[in-house]
Parts: sequence; structure tokens; C-alpha cells
Amino acid sequence: MPDCLFCKILEGRIPARIIHQDELAVAFEDINPQAPTHVLVIPRKHIASLDEAVPDDAALIGHLHLLAARIAADRKITRGYRTLFNNGPMSGQSVFHLHLHVLGGRPMTWPPG
Repeated sequence: MPDCLFCKILEGRIPARIIHQDELAVAFEDINPQAPTHVLVIPRKHIASLDEAVPDDAALIGHLHLLAARIAADRKITRGYRTLFNNGPMSGQSVFHLHLHVLGGRPMTWPPG
């Protein structure tokens, strides 16, 4: 997608503090962190939101979650962390490229919003 911020990061046209990349996904530090650890995990495939995902994307979405767990373990936040997808403008999604937030390093309250 030509105007997608995260696609531009994937292409290297916009810098990001990348902490992991593989053939399916890239993980980088959020520029506006809401916790001591706030990492975004995005697929290389452009999917605008979870609503746009199709059954063939199930393994990719699972891969994003497993990568989130690895990041949490690497950061030693295994006592508790949160993963979430914002889906649509009412949820706070502002970049329409599927991205999984990994938040940890502080107590998480409920409800989150």
C-alpha cells in the first residue's frame, strides 16, 4: 500500500527501532510507548485490520502471537504482559495495517480502555 506507514517501515523508507524480523513479520518499538515494553509486531503482508484477514491468514496471525511471546520472554516480562489488536477507529486503530501490540513491564489494569 503506497500510503501505509507500516508498509513504508517494511520497505525501509521510514526508520524504526526494529528488534526482530523474519520472512513473515517485523517487530519494532512503538514510538509512543504506553508501558516500559511496547512493541508492535506486524505482518509483512498488508492486511488493513483483523476484519480483512481471511482463513488463509490464520497461521500468520498465530505467528505474530508466538513472536510476541518470544519478545516477552526476551524482555523477561513473563510474569504478565498484554497482547492486543485494535480493530477499527472506535478501538483506537490509527494505522490500518494489522499490528499486534505487546505491552508489559508494569501492572495492566482492567478494563483497559
